[in-house]
Parts: sequence; structure tokens; C-alpha cells
Amino acid sequence: MNHWIILPILLPAIVAPMLVLAVRHDVVLARVFSLASAVLLVLVAGILLGLAVNGGPHIYALGNWAPPFGIVLVLDRLSALMLLLTSFLAVGALLFAVGGADKRGRHFHALFQLQLMGVNGAFLTGDLFNLFVFFEVLLIASYGLMVHGGGSQRLRAGVQYVVVNLVGSSLFLIAVGLIYGVTGTLNMADLAVKVATMEAGDQALLQTGGLLLLLVFAIKAAMVPVQFWLPGTYALAPAPVAALFAIMTKVGAYCIIRVHGLVFGEGAGEAAHLIHDWLLPAALITLVVGMTGVLASRRLGQMTSFAVIGSMGMIMVPVALYTHEALSAALYYLVHSTLAAGALFLIVGLVAERRGSLQDRLVVGPVFAQSGLLAAGFFMAAVAMAGLPPLSGFLGKLLILDAARDVDANVWIWTAILASSFLAIVGFARGGSTLFWKPSAMEREFDGVHEPAGGAVPFVAVGILLAGLVMWTVLAGPATHYLDATATQLLDRQRYIDAVLN
Repeated sequence: MNHWIILPILLPAIVAPMLVLAVRHDVVLARVFSLASAVLLVLVAGILLGLAVNGGPHIYALGNWAPPFGIVLVLDRLSALMLLLTSFLAVGALLFAVGGADKRGRHFHALFQLQLMGVNGAFLTGDLFNLFVFFEVLLIASYGLMVHGGGSQRLRAGVQYVVVNLVGSSLFLIAVGLIYGVTGTLNMADLAVKVATMEAGDQALLQTGGLLLLLVFAIKAAMVPVQFWLPGTYALAPAPVAALFAIMTKVGAYCIIRVHGLVFGEGAGEAAHLIHDWLLPAALITLVVGMTGVLASRRLGQMTSFAVIGSMGMIMVPVALYTHEALSAALYYLVHSTLAAGALFLIVGLVAERRGSLQDRLVVGPVFAQSGLLAAGFFMAAVAMAGLPPLSGFLGKLLILDAARDVDANVWIWTAILASSFLAIVGFARGGSTLFWKPSAMEREFDGVHEPAGGAVPFVAVGILLAGLVMWTVLAGPATHYLDATATQLLDRQRYIDAVLN
């Protein structure tokens, strides 16, 4: 077995308790250990990406128990890509946090590492029950990160977040129980074999379990009609936490691609048709609702949160089509939207700190420290999120439009994408002009306007994520070649099954 595969889970799992037990009273050491762990995760993810390119899927059977009886981790092109994206985003978020945000509450870095452990585990696991376990790990850590720094508004949003996710966890357990009761297994590869041969009398329970799983993953992906929890949660979370949370919705998208593509894909009968019938309309409505929220938002953080919802709709439209071209386009846009959302959330934090009592409200205020530099960063991130040329958002939307050209619902898809893009452009233009380019309507200084501590480090963090967007645009050719091969691998269900079950 290749022991590199377990490192993305093992490394943060070791660093987190060490941060609590050994360096909890020394914030400098905590920062060093946490950042070093995140950088090591980038290197490990790069090695795993090279391993995935050279073949696969690759299997790691914990305890050397043969699947489907033991816990199995599966590395393929998709999981390797998601690991690299997560670790890169984590480095940017942590760099921003060491500017001072990590000192506003206790155990920030330990919770951050546990969050990474849960997210990485969700991307690697080949078992439904262990997917549930990693969901709980990342959710417990996210509860603590959400309320980091305190405040009544943040606490209320945190309670809502907890309640919604507890409901999702309960539904997840019910779905797992139904599927296990019918099939006798929770290993995804074994499920893919058994679901295709289910008797007609068991189809109702199987379909119920599949739809419940889809609902759970839709909650995580913030898709309509269960997207209501995200705007308040993300807009009120600390900036580096919100930036890391940009990958959380992608966990939901990944699970839909992985579980429903593998288990409830071709050969799953009525279960596959039910999921397809629900997914495309929900994705189109999510896209329009999200970008309408961008236009209607009154705060920059709220605007970015609704943009995340809209971007999830954009990703799930091609996922619902589940063709080779559509999957490749969805994954290209997934990486782009994660980097753009992460950069925007960090910019929101910088703006809110510098505007004092006005924070990130979209009202005209005085010129604040580094407003020109922040305006440039916001302009670049907003152009990317709205899908304007020349950045990767424009390329991603072109790929999605091209993938939907010959499908039956192409008129609805093209209309929703083009209309929502217009809404996003107008919304971000309004927000940017209000914050950065309109002259101050008042000459007096507002209470609390100051230049926060932290120096240049938070700006470096924003620059790293924006540089990632530029590189994803410049390397669009090699990236799409990799994603085309990833889509081919995802559609080859038998290759996955053979690799896991030997």
C-alpha cells in the first residue's frame, strides 16, 4: 500500500491535539505549526496528484482489511485535485489569520486543523459510513470556527448553522440505515455492484435512501430549497473562516458527483432517473436565486455569500447533465469559484476592519487605509466571480454553455446562465462603486475608522488566492486536459469497482 494516501488525514489529526496540548499558550508557535502543516499538505497533495496522474484509482485499506469489509481510502484524479485545492486555500486563509484574527478566540488553529482533517477525509473515503464520520468531524470543527471571536449575531448564526446541520446529520444516518438494510454494504464500490442488481421489491427503499442522501449533500452544497442557512453563516463568520468555508459547499458537490455518479449512475434504474429529475431544476433555480441575492445584498459579505450559492448552481448544472464534457466543465468552474470566493471573503474582512462602524455595509463612507489596493483586489475577484473575461470564470462558463449546447433543456440552461451573469455583473459593480469609487458623501470621520494591525501579511494571503486564479486561467489548456481525463475516469465506473474490490 502507498502510505502517502493517508497523510492528508493523518497530518492534521496529529497537529490538532499537539496544538491544544503543547502550544496552546504560545500563539507564535501555534501559527508556525499550523502554517507548516498547511504547507506540508500542499506538498503531499502535489505528490498525490502526480500519483493519480500515473494511474489509479489507488487504494489504501486501513488495517489491511480487504474491501468491502474494512475501511478503505480511494485516491483518483478527482480526490487528488480536491486535496490540492483544499490545502492551497488553507494556506491563504491561515496567512490571513496570523495577521491577528486567530487571537480573537481560543484554539483557532487546532479547530482549523480538525476542519482540514474532516474535509480531506471526505474527499478520500470510499465508504458511506466513514463519509458520515468525516462530515461530523468537519462540522464539529466548523461550529467552533464559526463562533470564533464571539458576538451575539455570530452566535445566532452559529445556532442556525448547528441546527440545520444536525438535521442533515440525522437524515444522513437514516439514509445510510436504509441503504445498508437493503444492500448489506456501505462500501461505495460494492454498492455500485449491488444496486444494479436490486430486486423490484427493494427499489422503493433504495430510492428513498438515495433521495435522502441527495438532500443531505444538497444541504452541504447550499442548493435550493435548503440554501437559506448559508448567507447568514458565511457573512458573519470571521474572514479566514469564511474563506476556508468556500471549500465546504464543494464537499457537497463532490459527494453528489462521487456517490450518485458511482452508486446511482448507469445501471441503477429508477433511482438514477429520480436523482436526475430533481438535480437539474434545483441547480438552475439555485443559480438564479444566488445571483439575484448578489444584486439585492446590502453588505459585501452577504453579497459574496450569495455569489457562493450562485456558483454552486453553476457547478451543479453540468453535474446534472453528467456527460464527459459537462463534468470536465463543472470541475474547471469548481476550482475557479472556490479561489474567487476565498479571495472575496478575505477582502471583505480587510474592508470591514478598515471602515470601522460602517464595516462592510454598502453605503458611501470615507476613504480608508489601503482603499486603492483593496479596490484593485476586489475588482479582480469580482470580475472572476461574475464570469467576465479574461479570467477563468469566463472560460468556465463558456465550457458549461458548450457542454449544454445539445441537451434538451439547453434553452433553459443558457437563459439561466446568461441572465444570472448579468445580475452578478450589476450587483458587483454596484457594490464596488459604492465602497471604493464614489466620493464620500460626508466630510466627517466615522467612529472607529483606523488602520488595523497585521501589516502586509493579510494582503499577501489575498494575493496568493488571486494569483491562483491567474494561474488557473493561464494554465487552462493543461488544466482542461487533466479534467478531461478526470471526467473519463469518473464515467468508467467499472474501473473504480475493480480497483477497490480487486
